Amino acid sequence: MPPASTPTTADIAAAHPPRAGRDGLALTAICLVALMFGLEISSVPVILPTLEQQLGTGFQDAQWIMNAYTLACTSVLMAAGTLADRFGRRRILVLCLWVFGLASLACGLASEASTLIVARFVQGVGAGAMMICQFAILSHQFREPKARARAFALWGVIAGVGLGFGPMVGALILAVADWRWVFLVHAPLTLLTLALLRVSVQESRDPAAHRLDIAGMTTLTLTVFALVYFITQGTESGFGTPVMLGWAGLSVAGLLLFIFIERRSAQPMFDFSVFRIQRFNGALMGSVGMNFSFWPFMIYLPLYFQAGLGYDTMTAGGALLAYTLPTLLVPPLAERLALRYGAERIIPLGLGMMGAGFIVMAAVNQADQPSIALFLLGCAIAGAGLALTNSPTTNTTTGSVSADRAGMASGIDFSARLITLALNIALMGLVLILGIAQYLVDVLPGTTAAQWATLSQEIAAGKLDTLTLPGLTETGPAIAQAALRHGAGWTMLYAGLGACALGLLSRLFFLRGKGDTR
Repeated sequence: MPPASTPTTADIAAAHPPRAGRDGLALTAICLVALMFGLEISSVPVILPTLEQQLGTGFQDAQWIMNAYTLACTSVLMAAGTLADRFGRRRILVLCLWVFGLASLACGLASEASTLIVARFVQGVGAGAMMICQFAILSHQFREPKARARAFALWGVIAGVGLGFGPMVGALILAVADWRWVFLVHAPLTLLTLALLRVSVQESRDPAAHRLDIAGMTTLTLTVFALVYFITQGTESGFGTPVMLGWAGLSVAGLLLFIFIERRSAQPMFDFSVFRIQRFNGALMGSVGMNFSFWPFMIYLPLYFQAGLGYDTMTAGGALLAYTLPTLLVPPLAERLALRYGAERIIPLGLGMMGAGFIVMAAVNQADQPSIALFLLGCAIAGAGLALTNSPTTNTTTGSVSADRAGMASGIDFSARLITLALNIALMGLVLILGIAQYLVDVLPGTTAAQWATLSQEIAAGKLDTLTLPGLTETGPAIAQAALRHGAGWTMLYAGLGACALGLLSRLFFLRGKGDTR
């Protein structure tokens, strides 16, 4: 019998599972990270109409609830990779999981919109850093090529499940519990992930890690935030007011300063010379196109289904599956098509399909009683287009540069996605409000500019009982619903034409880059 202080074989085995077991637990932990990240993007839009009722959020509040998360992810993206390389990937991931879990708890306990928005920003800080750390951990944990390929394939499936089924998860939570559990559910998931990381993931560092580009990170975040603030708040405050013009000027100044800093930096966060590679630019249009149209429109789709078409939350969540499910089912086909025909054909094709799907939705929306079957067909076409675009885009952005620049290219790709998403959440909101206002001007010619501006904001937030002008007490809600559908049609057309234009631009870059060399 060994002394009490001497660990037994069973103790050692429990503390250090066999390598295969550790790898399985590590992969489970990383997949949980991907699942939580995806759910926090795609499940939250479903609860926005409920937040309007229970927290009294307005239209701008709803935009900031989504954009706070996106902007925070963007702001820490590059810094997290550098910090993880320097201080340890597992250590930074554990820290960020604590940030994410506690912020999720704060989101679920929020009693007003401002608290929720701040908590969402902190949650996004943790989420953005988590996303960067997990790639490095997977690559270090699974060094054998076949095992690494299997690990990344499973990670991709789980990430797709989080994004694809998020709307249904959000709707189910609303049906059986409370909107708060859309956030609170991440607290136990975070604790489980932390426990798995502790017993499975090996610590790793990069001794040659670059220094942290604080100036570049700060100016880029300032640029994007100022521009998003200008677009979002300008609809309420007026774009021509001195304050709003000041925000626009701050965005321009931030961009110029960012470019100046990065061009003079010995180790820039963004190496602008990569934009001379036309194949990289062609693939980057895919990243921009997906987040120009598909992902930002997901925020406004639940509003359209519930307030515009009159569906309940559960039905709206189910309908959203037609929008998101192809993003999970089509990627294997996209990979085979890209291998056979080349990413230079598949990426523009995917963007074109995405645009066609939105144009179909816009056309169906014109009917007095839109056919739900045809509308969901348009959703499915758009989702299939995104799935055709996504994986070839990621592979091409990193594959079009030399191996030593692949990490930087991947960072630019991911940053472009998040920045485009943040800007187009705001821009689509602006298009929606303009479309609503244009309808109100036509049907309510006696309404003053101040009145229809206020009404447009309230209708865009789903408050369809706000048209209480003299003589309109009975027909007001019907006019509001028609105005909302009209504005939503504008956003569909905006998304469709934008995706098609970016598809053509992508094809042009690829044609110009046939002679590219690394």
